Amino acid sequence: MERIGIYGGTFNPPHLGHFQAANQAVEALGLKELLVIPDRIAPHKTMPENTPLPQQRLDMLRLAFTGCDKIRVSDLELRREGPSYTCETLAQMKEAYPKAELVLLMGTDMFLSIEQWKNASRILQDATLGVFHRGDKHEQTAVEKKKKDLEARGAKVELVHNAVVNISSTQMRRLLAFRCAGELLPPGVLEYIREHRLYHTRANWKQLPMEQLEQVVTGLLNPNRVAHVLGCRDTAVELANHWGADVTDAARAGILHDVTKAIDGPLQLTLCKAYGKILDDFSVRYPKTLHALTGSMVARRIFGENDAVVSAIESHTTGKANMNLLEKIIYLADYIEPNRDMEGIETLRRLAFQDLNAAMKLGLEMTLEYLHHQGSEVSPASREALAWLNAIT
Repeated sequence: MERIGIYGGTFNPPHLGHFQAANQAVEALGLKELLVIPDRIAPHKTMPENTPLPQQRLDMLRLAFTGCDKIRVSDLELRREGPSYTCETLAQMKEAYPKAELVLLMGTDMFLSIEQWKNASRILQDATLGVFHRGDKHEQTAVEKKKKDLEARGAKVELVHNAVVNISSTQMRRLLAFRCAGELLPPGVLEYIREHRLYHTRANWKQLPMEQLEQVVTGLLNPNRVAHVLGCRDTAVELANHWGADVTDAARAGILHDVTKAIDGPLQLTLCKAYGKILDDFSVRYPKTLHALTGSMVARRIFGENDAVVSAIESHTTGKANMNLLEKIIYLADYIEPNRDMEGIETLRRLAFQDLNAAMKLGLEMTLEYLHHQGSEVSPASREALAWLNAIT
């Protein structure tokens, strides 16, 4: 019996991960044909603001899969009104391929929640599930348990190890806004995005007024990071007023300091490569620490910030030797803003308004102690900062 694959989703935008996963599925699952089907209206998620039209997502998919013999992009769900339910798509596919085995592709998140889908029992009857998984221990345990449970009830599940680019469309949209996504998009897709001014690729965000800057930056963050960033900005303004620093620079550095924080560690390396930044060994080994550096580069290139703001953002995580007033303020504002809650934080908050150097020294000592207990390596910049402070206090 021939096998026909179905690969649905928002594809917002289609990227190299989608392309590689589709081609891998064709080989791993022995598919005669794979239909890639963008949804018209996603039933399980709210599409972000400024999402391209369904036809535009279809156009990008056709560009992405040009020349793939066994893969065809279908507008089946775009031709239906209302939410794009998988059960309805499978019903149409059964009519079109009455003698074929349908294989529905999905990632682990969708697989683990499939029983919450509309007419889930019918989906499990109508299709074999082809599940991409990455194989880490926690994920593997959950996936294998779910597979066993579903198969006990008559479902058919096949696991496909996902050895492709690990990136979400949400991450891609951020990278596009930062002008560094080119190598992660199939040929032709980036040109289409730029031509149609999608995903903020043609936005002018340089020197935005604070209200607009706040709106743009918070839209680039994970939701759970927003309160921290706003708290950091407000604390930076308080410290700037207290110590006589430039309040505008403090506010802008505070709101922008974590602008790239939502980019996953490995993709921080992608951003550095796109911006032509050569990294030291520590940064390559610990890419999760790179958001201060990448944030400073984005602040300069995308938001047009001045040298003082850029430098304060770059040193806000590790500190450095010979820090100036604004750099100390942003480092401490990030540490003591009202949403932070850790042992010793109240002492540090009081000290930040009494003795800035002493507060810096305490903050660095607290960080080094925490990293020691975690068994993590300390940044050379933090050690240099602490040595400098010990020499001057």
